[in-house]
Amino acid sequence: MTRNDTANTENLLKQIDSVFENGARLLVAFSGGVDSSVLLHALVSLRSTSRIDIVLRAVYVHHGLSQNADAWALHCQAQCEQWGVPLEVVRVGVAAAGASVEAAAREARYHALSERLLKGEVLVTAQHLDDQCETFMLALKRGSGPAGLSSMPECMPFGKGTQVRPLLGVPRRDIERYAAEHALTWVEDESNQDARYDRNFLRRDVLPQIAGRWPHFTQAVARSAALCAEQESLLDELLAPQLALLCDDNGALDIDGLRTVSEPHRRALLRRWFGLHGVTMPSRAQLETLWLEVAQSQDDAQPQLQLLTHQVRRYRQRLYLLPILKDVSASVLEWDGQKALNLPDGLGSLSLTSEGQAVRAPSDSETVTIRFCAPGSLNVAIVGRQHSRALKKLWQEFDVPPWLRQRTPMLFYNDILVAAVGLFTTKEGEPLGTNTVWHLQHDKN
Repeated sequence: MTRNDTANTENLLKQIDSVFENGARLLVAFSGGVDSSVLLHALVSLRSTSRIDIVLRAVYVHHGLSQNADAWALHCQAQCEQWGVPLEVVRVGVAAAGASVEAAAREARYHALSERLLKGEVLVTAQHLDDQCETFMLALKRGSGPAGLSSMPECMPFGKGTQVRPLLGVPRRDIERYAAEHALTWVEDESNQDARYDRNFLRRDVLPQIAGRWPHFTQAVARSAALCAEQESLLDELLAPQLALLCDDNGALDIDGLRTVSEPHRRALLRRWFGLHGVTMPSRAQLETLWLEVAQSQDDAQPQLQLLTHQVRRYRQRLYLLPILKDVSASVLEWDGQKALNLPDGLGSLSLTSEGQAVRAPSDSETVTIRFCAPGSLNVAIVGRQHSRALKKLWQEFDVPPWLRQRTPMLFYNDILVAAVGLFTTKEGEPLGTNTVWHLQHDKN
């Protein structure tokens, strides 16, 4: 190894060491490519020193998009065994409906990583300086504002922990040089040569020509991205108190409060509202649609804006940001009360406890079911009231948004509504005298 090679290795290790100087529990996203191979090798090298306390494990996400994916997984397993790093191979499906294959694969990969990241653990990924430049250029092509042009931060909240990109200031040439110095082997994803993908087009056909004329272009782009990030951070700081006042305890956003500010101010607040929920930032056109067709629609309308993974709905002058909800209205679940009942589509579970909502226990002749739909015209007499009311009126009285009216578990004995869990008990379900009592507990996810 030459003196220059040694200096390159030392500089790269110092770069990573500076990020984890106090030690950490790390989950490495390991694809087997040159970037993640260098990252994992460098972390293994740092782990072997007595000064730094690093606990390592790795995940290979198997998308199944290439016929070589099984061979890549085997390569990663062999490499991790050699370096003494536990590896988990996770198979995911990629559904590209409404999105590019690149975007769908990225979403599936990060979802899998998020599910496996433990509390307090750090996800480590191998994006580098050239990746940052490509990300900036792609954002510029999309017409992104400062938030998009900020590109990738070195450190950010992720799942139950944090995501860190310790190579973000390292150019690709230094990574490739490190791999050659240490005689590393890695896999080559054939899709990286396909110029139909925008990132590959930039990497192969555009940025080399730019670098030939302006050798320090990637560093200049990184500075621009950092300046954009600095401006966004300042806006975050200035707008955070106002956003907190506009949001209620459920994270819903006050529409009337948004009407009092200018359009740029409102868009900035909306973007930070999406960021607060960890949702992919919508385009400017989508923000305009959200304001004009959802927030400003008629009071009796039930408007919604569908995004890739979420939807925005309005109810009583507030905006709600929700995941895509499955229709569970036809679900009918039989239950004997002996053990917890898992509810569909992430609605949690229902169980009997020593405390909770009290209802009479069913008789031997009554079949117990949990349902999520009943006619709005159904007249219901609830405990504590003299007169019955239409179920639709009760939903309104108890301030239940329309999308939750067919997602609230309702307890039926035979075909008689006994209780809307967490809201009310009907007179048919009232525990009286010596009746055995059930106490309902709804544990929400």
